Amino acid sequence: MLRELNFYSMVFRIILSLCIGGILGFDRERKNRPAGFRTYILVCLGSTLVMITNQYVFQVFNSGDPVRLGAQVVSGVGFLGAGTIILTGRNQVKGITTAAGIWTAACCGLTIGIGYYECAIAGGIAIFIVMALLQKLEGFLRKSSTMVELYIEYDNKIPLSNFFNYIRKNNLDIVDLELSKNAALADICGAATLTIKGRYRISHDSILNLVDNAPGIFFYIELY
Repeated sequence: MLRELNFYSMVFRIILSLCIGGILGFDRERKNRPAGFRTYILVCLGSTLVMITNQYVFQVFNSGDPVRLGAQVVSGVGFLGAGTIILTGRNQVKGITTAAGIWTAACCGLTIGIGYYECAIAGGIAIFIVMALLQKLEGFLRKSSTMVELYIEYDNKIPLSNFFNYIRKNNLDIVDLELSKNAALADICGAATLTIKGRYRISHDSILNLVDNAPGIFFYIELY
């Protein structure tokens, strides 16, 4: 009965979308992300309502494509996710995981709306595991990497070549370099985005420690 479109299935789908959307949004809210508890609930609920309406139109009027509106949600929700992605003044990109979470929450809502409950529940659990529980694994993989991408601010009075020589003397190589423009700091220091790689096996923290002690470096931040 819950597979067919009726009052009971409609209520069940709405409640399920509230639960799954709330679970996914809870992790983002706990981490104080721009899109949190209510945002995820609304995205999941809205996409569920779209699929319910699409199924209703298809069954009652016997016309149209039962997944046409859902296809519009999949592409349209990307604009909402893009609004959570920001590029800071120091070239640091933030909000990508939140944007991806919003998109997957919408997909989960579409699955609920069409009545594929097993997939919606399994997918919701998988999404929550990725967002909430795999963060430590992601951090471990990043820490074990011998390649570090950094944004640095350096003293204009000291040649940047001094920093390059320091890096080479410590068995590191700069594999990518892009000079950045920061209008607010133009008169104080220069800025650059670069990728440093160890010639031999070296820990992630050791590379950061060497950069921290490098001559002429005012500030640095790791880019994710």
